[in-house]
Amino acid sequence: MHSKKRTAIVFMLVGVILVLMAACTGGEADTPPDDPAPADPGDTPPDEPADPPAAPELFGDAIRGGLLYDKWWVPTGQDKPEADHPLWATQDTNTRSGADTWRCKECHGWDYQGADGAYGSGSHFTGFVGVYSFSMGDPNEALAALQGATNPDHDFSSVMDEQALIDLALFITNETVDYLQAAGADKVALSSDLAGGEALFQDTCAECHGPSGLAINFSGEVTDPEYVSGLAAGNPWEFLHKVRFGHPGSEMPSAIDAGWSFEEQAAVLAYSQSLPNSNPVTEGGLLYDKWWKAMGADEPEGDNPLWATQSTNERSGADTWRCKECHGWDYQGADGAYATGSHFTGFTGVFGAAGMTSDELVAWLNGGANADHDFSAYMDQSVMDMIVAWLQGGMVDMSMYINEDKSANGDAEKGKALYEGTCARCHGDDGQGINFGSDDDPEYMGGLANGNPWETLHKAANGQPGTGMPSGINLGWSWQDLVDLLAYLQTLP
Repeated sequence: MHSKKRTAIVFMLVGVILVLMAACTGGEADTPPDDPAPADPGDTPPDEPADPPAAPELFGDAIRGGLLYDKWWVPTGQDKPEADHPLWATQDTNTRSGADTWRCKECHGWDYQGADGAYGSGSHFTGFVGVYSFSMGDPNEALAALQGATNPDHDFSSVMDEQALIDLALFITNETVDYLQAAGADKVALSSDLAGGEALFQDTCAECHGPSGLAINFSGEVTDPEYVSGLAAGNPWEFLHKVRFGHPGSEMPSAIDAGWSFEEQAAVLAYSQSLPNSNPVTEGGLLYDKWWKAMGADEPEGDNPLWATQSTNERSGADTWRCKECHGWDYQGADGAYATGSHFTGFTGVFGAAGMTSDELVAWLNGGANADHDFSAYMDQSVMDMIVAWLQGGMVDMSMYINEDKSANGDAEKGKALYEGTCARCHGDDGQGINFGSDDDPEYMGGLANGNPWETLHKAANGQPGTGMPSGINLGWSWQDLVDLLAYLQTLP
């Protein structure tokens, strides 16, 4: 019995010792089952949701973007697109096609308001929204829209590189303004600062457009001319856009780059609306040449009825209808430069017509004086009136300015200044920017001026039919200025 008691006491002592050892060593037996596991020192508390990365700042040329808004293929040096824009099929009100459908302005308007603005009705209506909603916004959003983010058919990435698209996005967000501040819905300019507008126009714009805005006819047609005044009155929003950014493919400066305020730009618009939109004298001078090109009409077919009465000039067809072919570039007909050579017809000149009445001259144009000299099938009264205006006030005695050896009585140094300031933009520094002849038989400015100074002087004064060539008379140049120019042209190769 005693040995069994001793054994039990030993087991009890061992049990107590084990319990005490577990307590001292922090064994699992003492850890409450609902206590959280100890934290791993490598763990970190979860972060708050991260902010999206900031949109990158875009760098580019917003002024170039304004040019891209017009005909983007011109500033980028690309061929203009031939097929319609993919989005064009989603509208059926604007019937234009081809390259026109790719112009930003054709959908979104010169006023940037799209269907909510000037293009809300009429032949330009498409129903597309404007871009003015992006004004003062994030250019990255405008860029994304140009890259097709909002509509895959509005992705211009295939025709413009990224920098061009950035420039366009910067224009849309940074430079679009509300043009209704400058011209109301009735198109009438709101600025009353005509004096300020005149000063800016004469100091800058007149260099190319002339003091009366008549040097360049944007339409190229005398029957429906559009000079500075016509554009300003007919489409003040396009006028403002081009004043602010320039015209694609030309050297027209940007008023923004020049530092003009929007108020100054609006003043130029108001002044331009006050200018004339025609000069019958110089328009008649264009008609004296290829009148059908000046009118934007088809050339006449067959010979002029009077052509059969002469047998020395062997030309045929449309050439026989040119006034100059019978009456000469010097206006003297058989008594002048066309008195001999392949152009001789024996017909008299028109220089004496300056003293005739308007009715007498119209009779010579509509067949009243000679049934075979009837142009009424091609010209209406308004066109004949232009020719009459030129006959009465646009001719000069070229023998005063051009010698028998074809040399010009002018100051070549003065003419050089006129040429370099205006003509060189198209004809080049050496006069070889435009080939009047063919590849096999080229003719450049120097050759024309020496070979036919009378034609050169006539075209320097009045322009070239069917082109944007400015009229020297409408640039404010005197006849002596024009002869000085001719003298310089004769020094060119």
